[in-house]
Amino acid sequence: MFFVLAISGVAAISAAFYFFKTSKEMPKTWYEWKTELRFQYIGMVGLFEDYLYRHRNKVVLYKQPEKVVVITGGNRGIGLRIIEKLLECEMTVIMGVRDPKSAEKSVGEFVDLKNSKGKLVIEKLDVGSLASVREFGKKIQQNYEKLDILINNAGIMFAPYKLTEDGFESHMAINYLGHFLLTHMLLNQLKKGGSEGKNSRIINVSSVVNLIGRINYSDINMKKYYYPATGYNQSKLAQILFTRHLNKTLEEEGSPVQVHAVHPGVVDTDLFNNTSTTHIPIFKKILFKTPEEGSRSVVFAAIDLSIENDGGTYLSNCTRGPMHPDAKDFEKCKKFFDFSCDLVKLNNFGDGRV
Repeated sequence: MFFVLAISGVAAISAAFYFFKTSKEMPKTWYEWKTELRFQYIGMVGLFEDYLYRHRNKVVLYKQPEKVVVITGGNRGIGLRIIEKLLECEMTVIMGVRDPKSAEKSVGEFVDLKNSKGKLVIEKLDVGSLASVREFGKKIQQNYEKLDILINNAGIMFAPYKLTEDGFESHMAINYLGHFLLTHMLLNQLKKGGSEGKNSRIINVSSVVNLIGRINYSDINMKKYYYPATGYNQSKLAQILFTRHLNKTLEEEGSPVQVHAVHPGVVDTDLFNNTSTTHIPIFKKILFKTPEEGSRSVVFAAIDLSIENDGGTYLSNCTRGPMHPDAKDFEKCKKFFDFSCDLVKLNNFGDGRV
């Protein structure tokens, strides 16, 4: 009997590994196997927590017609449902996307834009290009004196190895460095948007995989060795370290801005297109959150009054979640922040100049 149970358990684990691995190909080296096993473990923890804390995953929407929000991406998946909620709050929502026409069509499938009391503005932005980020940031600086919320949402996951036009590994460029530069450019507007007891907010959409991330200072672009999950994990830890350092700095300055990192959950979106889960879409429908459910924690971080003046946190299912040990060490957070400034050639973060 024990032998049968053991064989069944091994078979179940093997099947889960085969169908949920981060690449459509099997790992080839011990390092890749180890990375996959760690990812599978943290993914199962994430699924379990999404189920266990699903009753907490709620956000109350309320009218805020005076607020102006900038969000990167938003033409698919979680981002679409975030924008739907923000427009329901009657906010002015500025989308930065690569294809504005397609984005307007996508949002229009969820929101009656002609009759919505919220306002949608769509601008061109490729967050993986620092030149595009600079152009978008300057346009926002010129057109909006103040901002209330910045949601760094756009991202990729488990993509094949690619260097951007700026020479950065694509996960690091799109998930983190583009948003790092954009935050620098818009920080003055966010400070003007906040006031005592009513902070502006910066939301970095991260992931539970920050817990198994590692910053490779000696080869940040992974030119010597690359595995998609490693690139993704590194970029998500980067967002957490940035969140922690920036929030601490703003608190010390007395600036009316707070910063949060958010794990939306394990969500059924096309970000999983590069993984083996495409073989079993029914499993994703059963086990993963819907995009609407995934949007709740992000919007919670952006608007919920219960977390006012409680920045620097990592939120999951609308409550605090565990962070990587390095994120609890402010010296390590500062080290990475300074490293990021060097990468994008910034001398005075937050002054908006490029």
